[in-house]
Amino acid sequence: MTIYKNCQSCGMPLAKDELGGGTEKDGTKSSMYCSHCYMNGEFTLPHITVEEMKERVKEKIVEFGMPKFIAGMFTRNIPKLERWKR
Repeated sequence: MTIYKNCQSCGMPLAKDELGGGTEKDGTKSSMYCSHCYMNGEFTLPHITVEEMKERVKEKIVEFGMPKFIAGMFTRNIPKLERWKR
C-alpha cells in the first residue's frame, strides 16, 4: 500500500490535518485524503472540478497570509493527484 504525505484531492500535508485525516465508512483513517475532502468514505465535495479545487485551495492559502503567486505554486500539481487522474 502506498503511503501518502499529502491529501490526494487537495494536496494538503496530511500531517497538518487537525483531525488526523479523512475517514472511511467503517471509521478507520483514510491513508489518501484529508478530513476536509473525505469523511465517512465519501468526498465532502463530490461534484467539484479540479479547477474549482485549485481555486478553493488558492483562496485558503491566501487566507493564511501567503502571497497569491506562492498559492499558485502550491496548487499547480493538484491535477496530478490520484483523485483527478480518473
